[in-house]
Amino acid sequence: MIQMLLPIFQSETTRINDYLAFFKKNSRIYYFNGSMPIFSHAESDLASFRMFTSQLYVNGNCKQIDIVKAFGVSSISVKRSVKKYQESGAAAFFKKDKIPRKPRVLTKEVLSQAQKMLNNGQSRSTISKALGIKSDTLYRATKSGQLVDAQEINKQNGSTKSDRSIEDSKAEIGMGCTRVIERIAASVGELDEAPTRFEKSYDVPNAGVLCTLPALLSNGLLNYTSEYFNLPKGFYSIVQVFLLLAFMTLSRVKNVEQLKLYPPGEWGNILGIDRIPEVRTLRNKIKYIAETGGTSEWSAALSKEWMESDPEAAGVLYIDGSVRVYNGYQTKLPRRYVARQKLCLRGMTDYWVNDQNSRPFFVITTPFTSGLSATLENDIIPRLEKDIPDQPNEDELKADQYIKRFVIIFDREGYSPAFFKKMWKKRIACQTYHKYPQKEWSELEFHEYTVELSFGKQVKMKLAERGICLSNLWIREIRKLTVTGHQVSVLSTDYKSDLTLIAGHMFSRWSQENFFKYMRKHFNIQRVIDYQTESADETKKVVNPAYRKLESQVKSKTSKLNRKKVEFYDTSINESSSTEKNEIAKYERQRGEIQEQTELLQIDIEQLKAKRKKTSKHIPVEELPEEEHFKQLSSVRKQFMDTIKMIAYRSETAMAILLRTILKKTDDVRTLLQNIFTSEADLIPNEKEKTLTIRLHNYANPLFDNAVRKLCEHLNETETIYPSTDMQIIYVLVSKLNPRDQEF
Repeated sequence: MIQMLLPIFQSETTRINDYLAFFKKNSRIYYFNGSMPIFSHAESDLASFRMFTSQLYVNGNCKQIDIVKAFGVSSISVKRSVKKYQESGAAAFFKKDKIPRKPRVLTKEVLSQAQKMLNNGQSRSTISKALGIKSDTLYRATKSGQLVDAQEINKQNGSTKSDRSIEDSKAEIGMGCTRVIERIAASVGELDEAPTRFEKSYDVPNAGVLCTLPALLSNGLLNYTSEYFNLPKGFYSIVQVFLLLAFMTLSRVKNVEQLKLYPPGEWGNILGIDRIPEVRTLRNKIKYIAETGGTSEWSAALSKEWMESDPEAAGVLYIDGSVRVYNGYQTKLPRRYVARQKLCLRGMTDYWVNDQNSRPFFVITTPFTSGLSATLENDIIPRLEKDIPDQPNEDELKADQYIKRFVIIFDREGYSPAFFKKMWKKRIACQTYHKYPQKEWSELEFHEYTVELSFGKQVKMKLAERGICLSNLWIREIRKLTVTGHQVSVLSTDYKSDLTLIAGHMFSRWSQENFFKYMRKHFNIQRVIDYQTESADETKKVVNPAYRKLESQVKSKTSKLNRKKVEFYDTSINESSSTEKNEIAKYERQRGEIQEQTELLQIDIEQLKAKRKKTSKHIPVEELPEEEHFKQLSSVRKQFMDTIKMIAYRSETAMAILLRTILKKTDDVRTLLQNIFTSEADLIPNEKEKTLTIRLHNYANPLFDNAVRKLCEHLNETETIYPSTDMQIIYVLVSKLNPRDQEF
C-alpha cells in the first residue's frame, strides 16, 4: 500500500505522517491524503480542528503523537478531544454553551460602583466593606477583567505626581511601600534583593540626576563593589545603595538626614524600586558596608585606575590640606590653624591629592599636626611611587640626572629646602612659592609669554628665571611680574620643563582652592560623619601645647610692643601751649612712661623667645600632658563617603568639560548641571524594546536647551545599560526648539 500511494505533497505543506499533510492558505487550513484534499476549515475554527484531528486518530489514519508534533499542541489537549469524540461524536464539538446565570453578587450596579471607587484610589478592603461583598470576590473580578484596578491603569498610561502621592500615602505597610509581597519575602529571608523595575512616571523630582549615570559608571562607582563589599540578604541591593548615595550627592542632598524631607517614593522611582530606605536604615547600611568591607582597598583601587586612565594628569599632582573642625566633647583633638576662620581650632586635617583640573585621586585624613611635609613624606609619597603610571625606570634615571618621576605642587606650608633635597634624591620634583624671596629683580629681565592654565585657558604673563642654591641644592626660581609691579616667586626642582609650563602648573594651584570651596558648599566635605573614636598612634608627633602657648605669648607681646612704639612717636605737644612749663613736663612724663613700658616688653619678649627656643615644637603623643591626650575619630565611614563624593565630583567635572565645548560662557556650566540634576523628568520604560527613556523638561532659554540636547546626544552614544537590568537608557528633551523662522 505504501508503494502504491506515493507521498506527492505540495512545497508549502507540512507532513503529519507518510499519508497525511496540511497547509495554510488565506487564513484557511487544508488537509490532504496523498494529493487528495479531504477537509478544510478556517484558521480560527478550533472546534473543527479538534473534531477532525480526533476523527483522524479514531479512524486509524494517524497516531496522537503525530498530531502533537505536526501542530505543536499539548498531548493532554489531544487526549481530551479524542475522548470527547469517542463519547459524544462530532456534534459535541459544536454544542453551544449553556446560558450563564445572572450574577447574584457582582451585578452591573455593584460593578459600576466598585469601578468608580477603584478609580478614586480606594483600596479593595474599603470597597468590600462599603458594598458588603468579600475582598476575594473583588480580587477575582479584577483578575478576570470585570474590574480594572486604578494602579494597573496608571501603569499603562503613566502616573502623575498626584497619583503616586495618593498611592504612596495609602500603602498599608508604610509610606511608599507598594511592593508588599517582595518586602514580606525580604523580611523572612526569602528574597536576596528587590529587582530593579521601572514604571511609566511623569514629572519625577530629581530624575534629571539620571543623566550622570554614564559618567558615574565610567568613573568606577560600581567597580570592585562585589570584590570589596557585601550586604546581607534583604530588600535593598548594594547596587541600589551605591546609586542612591551618588545621586543624593549630585542632587545636593548634603547628608542622609536630609532625605527625610523628600518623598521616598519619588526617589524610589529613580532607582526602579517602590521607595528608598528610611534614614536610620540607610545609615545602618552605610555603616555595615564601610566597616565590614574593604573601604581603603576600594578607594586605592579606584585611585590607581584613575591615574592609569590619564597618566599625563597623574604626572603633575596638587596637594593641599583642608581642616574639618570638630566641636564635639568625646575627645580633645589637637588644635590647628583654620585659614577660613583665622582661628586655631580642634579638628582633623584632610590632605587631598588632585590633578590640574582639580579632579581628586585620593584623600589622607590625619588628626596629627606634624605638618604638610611630614604627611607628604610618610603617607602620600610612598603611595604615589607605587600608583603613578609611566614613571622612568632605573636605567633611564641613571642616564639622565635631570629626569623626574613626577611633580608635586603645594603651598608655602610645605616650603622646606631640606625636604626639596630629600625628594630630589628620589627624583620627585617639588614646586611651591618662595617663602623668603630676596630683593626684587630688574623689570628688564621679564618677558611676556603665553601660559596655559587649567581647562586649557591661555593667558599672557611676564616671566623671568634664575637659579638659586638652597641647602646645597640648585633650584629654579621663576618670577611673575604682576600688573601692580609685585613679583611672585616660584621655586621648582623640575629641571627639564619649560618655564611657561612650570608657571602654568603653579598658577593653576588655585583650582584646588576653588575645589575646596566648591566641595564645602555643595558636597559638604567638612562634615563629621562618624563620631566613634579609636586609639591614636602615640609615636606620631604633634605640636607641643607648651610651645604653642609660648608662641602665642610672643605674638601677643610683640603686638603690644609695636603699638607702644607707634604711641611713642605719635605723642606730641599741643602747639598753642607749647611754651607752658606744665605742658612740657606732661609731654616728657608720657614719653618716659611709654619708653619704660617698651623696654619691659622687650625684656619679656626676649625671655619668652629664649624659653621657646629650649622647648620642642613637636613632641610624640605619648609625651602630651594628661589633659591634652586624645583619641582620633574613626575615619572608615568618612573615607567611604569621601570616595563616593570623589566619584560624584569627577563625574560632574567630566560632564562640565563636555559642556565647555558647547557653551561659550563657561561660568554657566556648573550652574546648568546643578539645574539638570535637580530638575523633574519623565521615565518611560519599554519592555519590548528594552529601553528606558529619560525625558528631560526644557530649560530657561534656547541656548541651554541646545546645550542639553547636545549633551543628551553624547550620553546616548555611550549606550549605557541601567545597572541590574537589560534596559538601555535614552536621553531626550520633552520638546524641540522651534526653527528660527517660526519663532514669534
